[in-house]
Order: sequence, then structure tokens, then C-alpha cells
Amino acid sequence: MKTQAQKAEAFVALHARPKAFIIPNPWDAGTARLLAALGFEALATTSAGYAFSSGVPDNGVGRDRMLAHVAEIVAATDLPVSADLENGFADEPEAVAETIRLAASAGLAGGSIEDSVNRPGESVYDLGLARERIRAAVEAKRALPNPFVLTARAENFLVGRPHLDDTIRRLQAYQEAGADVLYAPGIRTREQIAAVVSSVDRPVNFLMGTQPERFTLAELSALGVRRVSVGSALSLAALGAFLRAAREMATTGTFTYTQDCAGFAEITKLLSQPRENDDV
Repeated sequence: MKTQAQKAEAFVALHARPKAFIIPNPWDAGTARLLAALGFEALATTSAGYAFSSGVPDNGVGRDRMLAHVAEIVAATDLPVSADLENGFADEPEAVAETIRLAASAGLAGGSIEDSVNRPGESVYDLGLARERIRAAVEAKRALPNPFVLTARAENFLVGRPHLDDTIRRLQAYQEAGADVLYAPGIRTREQIAAVVSSVDRPVNFLMGTQPERFTLAELSALGVRRVSVGSALSLAALGAFLRAAREMATTGTFTYTQDCAGFAEITKLLSQPRENDDV
């Protein structure tokens, strides 16, 4: 078993490499184990994927329950894990700082903080407050005994405010506040990606989710992206297969979906691999 410090140091090193890496998003211990067995080097949780598996919409899981969930993901493999910590589960900077401290106590190597408010009728925090929230998170993570990669997220494009200039201003403010990684989920075009990457001097995470653009890892790396996550896309792919199968049974009484099932033996073999094979 690797120590938390070893995982954290490995996670920091991944961001220092000249090429991008994929950090896929499991939603439970089983999918975390499968991704580790397939050779990925780090994992990131998905708040939406976990919420869907719990029978609630995204942002419907509170902090205590989410931290218990991410601790299960951490315990499932020897890979470094970064968590989707939503908006820190609070408005106030000190409460966001406490979320970072609790996240580290759960064994995480990193985590992301959004600048979206997550209340009906509201979108993102005022830039001044958003910056202070990230600054408080940075101060908390710098006081930790192990490295903690803090990702600051500018949520404009996900909350109906597709303003690239404001998004860049926000990312630059979060960089100034001390964030380690910057992330603007929802940007889609090469031009938007290039504009974000060129405007900051920290590693940029790109969300390769369910959008129609299908960039490759090599293409994103050439654009300067250093980390590629998929958000809830893996869980949505699994739910898509589930719904297609369930609808077939409900509407036609047939079971042709079983032709596309994963092999029982393959899953058993992957989940039976010893933890030592999960090395970064």
C-alpha cells in the first residue's frame, strides 16, 4: 500500500510532465478498481456520477456523504485521487478551507473547487468572493502535511454564461490566489482552449465529456492542455447502456442487449489483480 504522501507526490509529478495525461472519473469503488487495473495513473471523482448512482441529481449530495464516498474511492486503489468538491459545499471562504482540510483527511491527493453558487436563480460568485474562496483553500492546503493539488474551476460555460473573457479573468484571479491547476469546464473549441492555456501559467484541465467535439489526447496535449478528465461521461455511458437494455425488455420483451455485455470473466480478472499492480 502506498502512503498518502507517496500518492500526493506522484500526483504532483504527473502535472509536471510535458504531455497531457487522462484522469478518468469513477463513481464507486468498483469502477475505480477497474480503471486502475487498465493502467490509468490517477483518478478523479465525479459528483454527478456519484449523485446519479445514489438516486439524486447532481449537487444533491452533502459534504459529509460526499467525503465518505471519496474516502471509499481512495481506499479502493493505490492511485492518487482528486475529488470533485463542488463549490466547497459552502459560500464562506473559511468553510471552503475546512472542506479542503477534511478532503485531505479522507486521503485525497487533490480536489477541485467551483465558483458556481448552486442555488436556483444564481450562477457564479462575485469575482472578489470567488478569489477569496480560492485563497482560503490555498492557505488550508499549504498548511497540510502532504502535497494537495488544488484545482480552481471557472463554471461560466456550465451555468449559461459562455463569456470567455470573464472566464479567463476568473482563472487568472485563481492563479494569483495560488491554485495549482485551472479548469474551465464547458469550453469546446480549439480557439477557446488555446486562449485559456495561453492566458495562464499553470496546468490546465480540459473536460472531454459528451460534447460533440472529439479531440484526442494528442491533440489536446499539442494545444497545451496538461490534464484531461471526463466528468460524468463514463457514468452516463454506463447509464446509457442500462437504459437501452431496460427499455428493450420493457417494450419488446427481448434481451439482445446481452450481446454487448462485458464478460463476467474479464471483470472478475480485472478486479482480482493485486493492489501492487496499481502502481503509478
